Amino acid sequence: MKNLEQAVDYGLLTLVPPLIVIVMALLTKRTIEPLIIGGVLAFVVAHGIGFIPPYLEALYFTISDNASMLVTMGLFGSLVMLFEKSRGTFGFSKIVAKLANKPEKSLITTFFLGIIVFMDDALNIMTLTSAMRGVCDRQKIPREMFAYVTASTGAPVCVLLPLSTWAIFFAGIFSDQKELQQYGEGMSIYIHAMPFIFYAITALIVVPLAIYGIIPKLGTMKKAYQRVAEGGNVYSQQSEKFNLSEKVMSQEELDTQDGKVMNFLIPMIVLIAVAVVTGEVLYGLIAAILVALIMYLPTKTLTFTEFGDSFVNGFASMTPMLFIIVCALTMKTGLDEIGLPAYVINAVLPYMSAGLFPAIAFVVVAGLAFVTGSNWGIPAITVPILIPLAAAIGTNELLVLGAILSGGTFGSHACFYSDCTALTSQACKMENLDHALSQLPYAAISAAMAVILFIAFGFLL
Repeated sequence: MKNLEQAVDYGLLTLVPPLIVIVMALLTKRTIEPLIIGGVLAFVVAHGIGFIPPYLEALYFTISDNASMLVTMGLFGSLVMLFEKSRGTFGFSKIVAKLANKPEKSLITTFFLGIIVFMDDALNIMTLTSAMRGVCDRQKIPREMFAYVTASTGAPVCVLLPLSTWAIFFAGIFSDQKELQQYGEGMSIYIHAMPFIFYAITALIVVPLAIYGIIPKLGTMKKAYQRVAEGGNVYSQQSEKFNLSEKVMSQEELDTQDGKVMNFLIPMIVLIAVAVVTGEVLYGLIAAILVALIMYLPTKTLTFTEFGDSFVNGFASMTPMLFIIVCALTMKTGLDEIGLPAYVINAVLPYMSAGLFPAIAFVVVAGLAFVTGSNWGIPAITVPILIPLAAAIGTNELLVLGAILSGGTFGSHACFYSDCTALTSQACKMENLDHALSQLPYAAISAAMAVILFIAFGFLL
C-alpha cells in the first residue's frame, strides 16, 4: 500500500506544535496565546529563522479568505445585542419560562429547539443562546451545562440532515470521487452515508442521558454544579469578565417586567427564511438586522443612537471569538505546510485492515480535526485519500464516509478552538476553556461509543 506523499518529512517535529497548543491550553486555561505560539512554531519548523514573512502572509490570507465568515460571526453578535436591548429575547424567555419551569425541562427544550434549527451550526448556536440563556440562568443551571447542550445540537444535528450547510459542502466533495458514483450524485451519496455518521448519533443520544443524570456529572461539569449548589454564580470566576453587566432576575422580577416577543421572533424568522432561500446565513443576518431597524425605530423601542450603539457593541463583543478563529486557521495553514495530515495518515497505514478501517479512519480524522480545529478542511482532505483505500481493501465506502464525517463532527464539537466551540462559549458568555473542558468527557463517551459501532459494522458489512 503506497504511502501518502509528503514533500518534506519533518518526523516527530510535525507533532510538536499541536501538542504544545493542547498542553499550554490545559495549563494556562487560555486559548488565543497557545494558538499563536503553536502557529508560529509550525512556521518555524517549516521555514526556520525566516518564518516571519510566511507566517504574516498566512495570517493575511486567513483574514481575507475568511472575511465573509468573520463578518457573519460579528453580525451574529450585533443581532443578539439588538435582541437584548429591544427586550425581544426577554419577551421570548418569559413565554418559555412558563413551559420550561424546571432545569431538566429547560435543557431538554434547548435540545429540541436545537434539532429544529438544523440549517447551520452557527445559526443553531446563536438561536439557542439568544432564546434560552436567560431561562437557564434563572433556574441556576450552570453555563457549562447549557453550553454543552447547545454545542451538542450544532454540528451533530446539522451533519445528520441533508438540508444543512454541512450536507451541501460535503455533497460537492463526494461527487468528485469515482469510487462513490454507484450511489448517485453528491447529495444522494451524502444521504446514503447519513446512517453511518455514528459520532453525531451517539453525541445526540448522550445529551438527554446527561440532562436527566443517567450519565453522571463528570470532571469540571461536576465542579460547575457544585459551585452553583454552594451559592456561586452560574458561571465561573474566569467568566465573570463577560458578565459584568449581567443581572439574573428572579421569577418574581421577571413577571413584573415587559418585553415584546415579536421583537425577537420576527427578525429571527426572517433570518432563517432568507438563509434557507439564499443558502447564505450572511444574507439572512443582513435582512434580519434591517427588519429590526424597521421595527424598532418607528415604535421607539430603540432610538437611532441606541440601535447604532447596540450594533457596534454587539459586533465588538465577538472579538475574542474572531481572534480564536483567525489564530486557529493560521495555525492550520502552518500544520498543512509541515504535513501533519500526511504524517499521521502514513503512520497508521501499516495497521489498516478491512474490518478495522472505518474505526481507524474515524480516529485519524477526529484526531486531526481536534488538533487543527478544521472540521471541514480535514474531512475534505482525507476523502480522496481514504475512500480509494477503502475500495482497495474491500471496506464499505459509505461506512468510511460516515467515519470521516463523524471525525469532522467530533472536531467541531470537542476541539478547544474550533469555530463552534469559540462561538458557543462567546454566546454563552463564558471562558472558552470552561466550555471546552466541561463538555470533553461527554464528547469522549460519544466518541468511544462511535468507535465500537464502527468496529462492529466494519466486520459486519
